[in-house]
Amino acid sequence: MVKSLEMNLLRLAILLLIMSSCRAQTAAPALQTNKDDNSLLWEVSGNGLDSASYIFGTFHLLCKSDIHLSAQLKQAVKNAKEIYLELDMDDPSVVLDGLLLMNMKDNKKLEDLYKPEEYKRLKGFFEDSLHMPLTMFGNMKPAFLESMLYPKLMPCKSISGVEEEIMKLAKSGKKEIQGLETMEFQASVFDSIPYEEQAKELLNTIDSLGSYKLEFDTMINVYKSQQLKKIEDLFNKSEFGMEDNQDLLLNNRNANWVKQLKDIMKKERVFVAVGAGHLVGEKGLIALLRKAGYTVRPLENVK
Repeated sequence: MVKSLEMNLLRLAILLLIMSSCRAQTAAPALQTNKDDNSLLWEVSGNGLDSASYIFGTFHLLCKSDIHLSAQLKQAVKNAKEIYLELDMDDPSVVLDGLLLMNMKDNKKLEDLYKPEEYKRLKGFFEDSLHMPLTMFGNMKPAFLESMLYPKLMPCKSISGVEEEIMKLAKSGKKEIQGLETMEFQASVFDSIPYEEQAKELLNTIDSLGSYKLEFDTMINVYKSQQLKKIEDLFNKSEFGMEDNQDLLLNNRNANWVKQLKDIMKKERVFVAVGAGHLVGEKGLIALLRKAGYTVRPLENVK
């Protein structure tokens, strides 16, 4: 009887050692906390989560030479089971849907949104500066057209997105990539902003390209400095044309993402990469997650 009990205890001890060993192999290495809140990389834990997840603020377009993923960021991606972006850019159908949803509703045309002299100015810019005939984009939403100007605002020819580099990491680690939104939803956001308002903003950008370039440079430098308060201040400045549509472009989406993340993070450890503007402010992801009861701490993100 004693020997039987001893054997059972031995079996239990061996089982505990095996289980402990398995946990040691699958446990994610702890990441270093940043000395202050000036970081684009954050850890979300507590509130019933079995494992921590990560949130990272991106910039959708940067000079390739400016994109440097830190060792801790790479480790966070490695720790995660899945990667969440705003859109599942790994899915070819997302790109196709984007092309199909770029046009305005009700067969609206750009010419309908401008006075003849304004349209002539717009047409001349596309032909002379972008070397593209505007007729190719006659039905496109002005906000999408404005995004085509971004390369003109940048001080380099070799351009990439932070998300693209994260996707490369995810693929090399055989991580599944998911999207928090669909292309249909993102297109509907721009349908909610009056086309006339978008058209005015597009023309303002073209007419003031020099000053917009300086503002864009400021935005990139602030992003690279990882100073979240300055990022928040920039998004609140009228020059960037967001103050009238912050609920549509940021706040409502942030609230929706937090609802999703509550369920997603319960199931597994994830790495979430979204535009840095979504992290900041009272209605940003960091504040909303803390309000929901999570511990959200800044992680070192030194290049």
